Amino acid sequence: MRDPFFMMIRRSLNTFMNAFTSSDWTAYPFASQSRKDFDNLLNVYLDAVFFPRLDPLDFAQEGHRLEFQEMEDPKSPLEYKGVVFNEMKGAMSSPVSTLWHGLCEHLYPTTTYHHNSGGDPKEIPSLSYEELVGFHQTHYHPSNAIFMTFGDIPASENQSAFEERALNRFEPLNKTISVPLETRYSEPQRRSSNYAVSPDEGTDAKTHVVVSWLLGETIDLKSAMEAQLLGSVLLENSASPLLQALETSDLGKAPSPLCGLDDSQRELCFVAGLEGCDQDSTEVVEKLILDTIQNVAEQGVPQEQVEACLHQLELHQREITGDSYPYGLQLILSALNSATHRGDPVALLNLEPAIAAVREKIQDPKFIKGLCRELLLENNHRVTFTLLPDTELAERDQSEERSRLDSIQSSLSDDKTKQIVEQAVALQDRQNNDDDPEVLPKVELSDVPEDIAYPK
Repeated sequence: MRDPFFMMIRRSLNTFMNAFTSSDWTAYPFASQSRKDFDNLLNVYLDAVFFPRLDPLDFAQEGHRLEFQEMEDPKSPLEYKGVVFNEMKGAMSSPVSTLWHGLCEHLYPTTTYHHNSGGDPKEIPSLSYEELVGFHQTHYHPSNAIFMTFGDIPASENQSAFEERALNRFEPLNKTISVPLETRYSEPQRRSSNYAVSPDEGTDAKTHVVVSWLLGETIDLKSAMEAQLLGSVLLENSASPLLQALETSDLGKAPSPLCGLDDSQRELCFVAGLEGCDQDSTEVVEKLILDTIQNVAEQGVPQEQVEACLHQLELHQREITGDSYPYGLQLILSALNSATHRGDPVALLNLEPAIAAVREKIQDPKFIKGLCRELLLENNHRVTFTLLPDTELAERDQSEERSRLDSIQSSLSDDKTKQIVEQAVALQDRQNNDDDPEVLPKVELSDVPEDIAYPK
């Protein structure tokens, strides 16, 4: 079965089915209000996650492969193909994606976030099938897994199902997989990179400049709440001092899409900057941002503005609707980052003490001033990153890829050539064969209750 998740959509009463990939975790959430349907989905998910076939042809189709432009003609040009390879090529054609991954490369010089978690298209073809299987055997091992449930099924029943259907078939790993804390810079850094624009567009006013800081751990609710409050005070709306400075500046066309606090990784990062700048504007944009923060550190902001930001933050933290996610899934995702990095996920959901502590601290006019200095101005782990437009980059990348493929093709043995052709034919035959959906469980009309009580 090549895509059991997709097929189960048509055989299920699910209220949510999906899979998420982050920079340091993959999640497979599902929800249903039918107990039989829930059990069906649980069986499929456990089997697909822990016992995938990982067929070499699946790796060739979904990951990457070499294939001749004319499938059975070895004299036609050799090409890279693969779903993920092409998806990441498309994703990295976006300036914002290029900006984010370029920034992370320098903001996180030693940890996993240094790398593009989706895969750099230039590096994807170097991944072997054996490396994929080895990665799955460790990183997708139950010792590195987190099970989180929400609903009226007793936890002991779910845990028994996990044990019986999956966990009892594994032995514990002899190592712990974790993301370490980042090694800190001793002084601020400036870095730059390029992104592709077409020659027709030109390069005028197409430079991105962002200033970023690495802050505290996301599993520390107190630190995270204070960082979120400071980010809100600086960037919440057009009256916020930093956003106002960025919006009214003639150094760029608009605030960068990356502006704000990112809490999706082990350590928080704060970003501010502009897009649509001139190519030589790095220093002046950096100065604008630092001067604005310095002014807040010296002059502060009106107390009512701080209290309004805390109120909005509290409302956001307590919100139980939105994003089309079931409430239980929202809670799980809120706690997932802490669980992933071996914090206390329940403590992270206990907002009352943290909000109360911050509410008390903001009564001191020096509090926000102190946060500006502590988290930003005196924080040497700062990276100013400039992304410059390049009208020749796309052509260079294509030329490099073509040269690499031509070099591979010129050195192919007869056996390797035959293998590439046979794989392409086998893939085509496999794609033309329909999977039998009846190997998957389903709910019948008789399994559907006459009424379902939806929570209010």
